This record gives sequence, structure tokens and C-alpha cells, in this order.
Amino acid sequence: MSGCMSALGGMPQAELSKGLKQLKSEHPPLLEQLEGLYDITQKIDQEIDVETNLDALIIKVKEFKAALDPHSEREEGVLFPMMGVYIGTTSGPIAVMEYEHDQAKANIRAFLAKAEGGHASTEEKKKTAELIQNAYFILTEHFSKEENVLFPMAERMLTDEEKEELYQKIQEI
Repeated sequence: MSGCMSALGGMPQAELSKGLKQLKSEHPPLLEQLEGLYDITQKIDQEIDVETNLDALIIKVKEFKAALDPHSEREEGVLFPMMGVYIGTTSGPIAVMEYEHDQAKANIRAFLAKAEGGHASTEEKKKTAELIQNAYFILTEHFSKEENVLFPMAERMLTDEEKEELYQKIQEI
């Protein structure tokens, strides 16, 4: 795909520097976990062994959150501020990315609070599982935006020194 043009930027996909490459490489395992979460929510939605699947979903969501949190911190704490110097953080791509992070995390937090809250009807459990479906849809689209727009933009925008700084700083998280 190195020769194809980016649909949004009209620019060839650049080879990503090692820090951006690392951030991108963290997406496939997260997406794989998300797919597994979504599959469980579908079973709950279809009322297949709801109690057992909800218990499994709680465990899997906690595992996913443990993997997602450091990835988010690398982006929110390092990449986004570095790009923000050039394009700002209160509107535009960085603001959108942070908003999507916040929305996904809010859905995950709300799911865990409700799911671990105790006795609920099957309908309430299905509604609770929908919060993970929401996070799934937000994050799958979000990762695509990062890979196809944000990371190539950062590659073009950041200096070689900043790319090295990005790599060094994300190693500490």
C-alpha cells in the first residue's frame, strides 16, 4: 500500500517513524480484543446465557481497559500535545481525537459501574452491554482515523528531533 494515495490528504502514505509505528502497532491487538467484546455483547443481546456472558464481558472489558489505558496515555500525554503545538488542541483533529477517547472511556466506565452493580433484569443487562457496543463503534472508527489521517499528518508535521522525543517519551509509559 505504500504507493496508494490517502483518500483524505491526497498524499502518499509515508513510512512512519518508530514512535508512530509503535502507536499504530498497538491498534491490531486492541481491535482483536474489541471484536471479542462485541461478540459477547451480541450473545447478551440475543439472550444467550446472559448471566455467564455478562460475567465474561466484565472480565474481558477490564482486560481491554488495562491494555487501552497506556495506549491512550501515550497519545493524550505525548503525541497530541506535540501535534497541538502546530495545529492547536481546542478544535480540529486533536480535539476530535480527545473527544472520542473521552466518549469511549465514559462508555467503558459506565458499563463497569452498571454491570458490577448487582441485580438487574435481562433488559437492563442488554442495555448495559450496549455501552460496550458504543465503545466498539467509537474506537474502531477512531483507530482508522488515527492510522489514515492523524499518524501520517504527524509524520509530515513533526521534526526528526520531535519524532525521536515522541519515541523516547512513549517508552516511559
